[in-house]
Amino acid sequence: MTMMAGSAADGDNARMIPASLRHYAWLSIGAALATIALKGVAWWLTGSVGLLSDALESLVNLAGAVMALAMLTLAAQPEDRSHAYGHGKAEYFSSGFEGLLILLAAIAIGVAAISRLLHPQAIEQVGIGLAVSVIASIINFATARILLAAGRRHRSITLEADAHHLMTDVWTSAGVIVGVGAVGLTGWLWLDPLLALLVAANIVWTGWRLIHRSADGLMDVALPPEQHQSAVDILDAYRRQGIDYHALRTRQSGARSFVDVHVLVPGAWTVQRGHNLLEKLEADIRRALPHATVLTHMEPLEDPASHDDLRLDR
Repeated sequence: MTMMAGSAADGDNARMIPASLRHYAWLSIGAALATIALKGVAWWLTGSVGLLSDALESLVNLAGAVMALAMLTLAAQPEDRSHAYGHGKAEYFSSGFEGLLILLAAIAIGVAAISRLLHPQAIEQVGIGLAVSVIASIINFATARILLAAGRRHRSITLEADAHHLMTDVWTSAGVIVGVGAVGLTGWLWLDPLLALLVAANIVWTGWRLIHRSADGLMDVALPPEQHQSAVDILDAYRRQGIDYHALRTRQSGARSFVDVHVLVPGAWTVQRGHNLLEKLEADIRRALPHATVLTHMEPLEDPASHDDLRLDR
């Protein structure tokens, strides 16, 4: 006998992605367009390959923001006959796509930096170029803070990935600004392409982390250890009362969490008594993991066959 957890309202709240999150994606698109224009002007004024690398990364920001808008729109759709668990995993495609774009931008930056190392070029109008780049960085910083807060509030990996990428862009810009300023002060032209190579290495790491996290989500990675342990602690408390369990599985799917467990109760219990226990147990887990959908399967404690389904495939 299988018991499914939660009321309809609980399920809807867990699986629906608020349509309002798309407003944050539009904010990210606007910020990317503004910073591309500003950083492009800074590069044109100075001729700095470091500032060029910064502008290229903003192009990646724009592509990622457009992808985020598309995937948030898809993730906001309710479940249907073909997608009974909803469309929340669409967010992983967005973060993975952004990670791939970051890696491609890093290659482009590295090629430009090596070329400039081999053929040094003087940097011009340093003061004006840096001032423009600072303004662009302020825009990115403000946008990143807004997206990060919204992503954590709504458990959106898409917004969190976009925010972390923007914050990486901010720190990257800070490094480039320091490098270009150092060239202006010292005249050492090799500092500019060297900083560009460091920028490329930094965003390769960011891109790899985004791709890895997206792959984990698509592969049904288990809940973070502290969340998984919360479910274990609750089940262990029931075990001390004579109620056993096994086959505990957890997974993360976008903004949703899933907890699946088999609960063993005395075979002499009535169906109603077992049902009441499972309702209470599921409610306890949902209180500890508010965005979780809990699925339980009730089995008789004394029946040896109850222990034949410890694995995913019986």
